[in-house]
Amino acid sequence: MRVAIAGAGAVGRSIARELIANGHRVLLIDKNGAKITPKRIPEAEWLLADACEVENLEHAALENYEVVIGATGDDKVNLVVSLLAKTEFSVRRVVARINHPANEWLFTEAWGVDVAVSTPRVLAALVEEAVAVGDLVRLFSIRQGQANLIEITLPDDAGCTRRPVRELALPKDAALVAIVRGNRVITPSPEEPLEPADELLFVALPESEPAIRKAVLSGSPGARITTGE
Repeated sequence: MRVAIAGAGAVGRSIARELIANGHRVLLIDKNGAKITPKRIPEAEWLLADACEVENLEHAALENYEVVIGATGDDKVNLVVSLLAKTEFSVRRVVARINHPANEWLFTEAWGVDVAVSTPRVLAALVEEAVAVGDLVRLFSIRQGQANLIEITLPDDAGCTRRPVRELALPKDAALVAIVRGNRVITPSPEEPLEPADELLFVALPESEPAIRKAVLSGSPGARITTGE
């Protein structure tokens, strides 16, 4: 997969290293010459350019990339890059970094953003996830369609424990996408039994979250919802 990253600072370079290690082709774009350091990541392509200028993105042939990531430290730049990538180059998936939580409301599909990543929200969700058993925790939002990735760690007395996945009465706008059990990641099958301490990962619309809680935690007293808001 070809990925273009706007922003060659510490965040952009870290993302690039991870993607390259997973076999993807990466282009790093930055207008600051001091950040264009090919020796740091020789496997990446580098472009000294302002990613907010259409002609520079044309030069980079952005239409040939499956994913564009706005990873600069400036929310305005990340929004402009996202909008151009989606509207001018029809990039299939656009991911944008949110630097300031107050700007989070802007990072929507109206600006071309498919997935918005807010570091404070992610950190808060990870803290909640680490201590929460029987809570519904929103890990992050998938902006296109306003779906969320949510997690529930099953307590011993959850109504669905020791029952197969097929018996979960989930709402139509929710899907169980993975079960984390100890060091294993399990792709859910209809006959897979659910066990205490399983971490269930769902993709769902926000309005489906109460129904998910009911389906999964029925019979578990005192369960609460934590959304990370």
